[in-house]
Amino acid sequence: MQLKLVLVFILFLGTISTSAQADPKPFVVVLDAGHGGKDPGKSTKSGYKEKDIALKIVLKIGENLKKYKNIKVIYTRKTDVFVELRKRASIANKADADLFVSVHCNAHNSQAHGAETFVLGLHRNESNFRIAQEENEVIFFEDNYETNYEGFDPNSPESMIGLTLMQEDYLDQSILLARHIQDNFTTKLKRKNRGVKQAGFWVLHNTYMPSILIETGFITNKNEGRYLNSEAGKNNISKSISDAILDYKSKLNTEISIENSASVKTEPTSNTTNNSNESSRTTRIDPSIVYKVQISAGSKKLATKPYNFNGLNEISRTKSNSIYRYFYGKTSSYEESVKFKNKAIAKGFKSAYIVAYKNGKKITIQEALKSTN
Repeated sequence: MQLKLVLVFILFLGTISTSAQADPKPFVVVLDAGHGGKDPGKSTKSGYKEKDIALKIVLKIGENLKKYKNIKVIYTRKTDVFVELRKRASIANKADADLFVSVHCNAHNSQAHGAETFVLGLHRNESNFRIAQEENEVIFFEDNYETNYEGFDPNSPESMIGLTLMQEDYLDQSILLARHIQDNFTTKLKRKNRGVKQAGFWVLHNTYMPSILIETGFITNKNEGRYLNSEAGKNNISKSISDAILDYKSKLNTEISIENSASVKTEPTSNTTNNSNESSRTTRIDPSIVYKVQISAGSKKLATKPYNFNGLNEISRTKSNSIYRYFYGKTSSYEESVKFKNKAIAKGFKSAYIVAYKNGKKITIQEALKSTN
């Protein structure tokens, strides 16, 4: 009798273990409605308020994404409350999120119109700096902002320079998502496409995952303001954004390894079709180039042992600022790195992607492949 009970117990434990392995970590999306509470954001004489429009769009995005059981949605705010910039970033980091999406509305003293999506980077022109400056000025609503933001001045271009370092390793993923969003705005909604741009937003700087900030349109434009404030407009915009997130999630593992992070705008090349099949690429070996597969990143320092990485060995770790990045495999063969990446994905690291180094310096995958073709 005791033997039967022991066997039943072992089978029970095996069932639990199998169920746990079959239930992978959800894809976590943090949705951030800009402004809120005492900070209205942009507003117009006709009564349109950025904080209200952004919140309603974000809640609708969340409703769309929650229909998928493998996606977990977290909001930085669900009501009309004030949330500090540093708190918004902290929510995303504590959740170990896969994406951070911040939603805003634009404004101008002209009848400018159209949507644009930002990733973190040095402002490329005065217009980008102005937009980042206005969004960053929310810190003045906060108590002790001088201490909390270590002397950061939203009005100083010099303050922007240090913001780009933290998000550098996530730039290619951020650009990929931003492109999907802008493409949806353009093709599905026929909105004016103001492009994917780089600017120094503090809230993007302090997140440890791919992060974007969407300016959904200009509430100061007569027609666009009315559209943004309408139910139809908010429904259409939220659907375009949630569809882009789903598209990004499905394409991340095949596209991110060949993305050129050096430029926001890249033109298709004549060998685009061949790039869609990574494993079909044949290259010569250049020993000065090393490929690795980044499988995770975070603030915790983990032992590079198989038990911390779902059984994977050959794990290496680097530290940049306060972030540890973990890599699987090391090879001078691109074909071999693709095998490493596929194995990492099979082990549950769905966002794994290939990175390349030449003589110890990080380069883009395209640069690495060019030197070995």
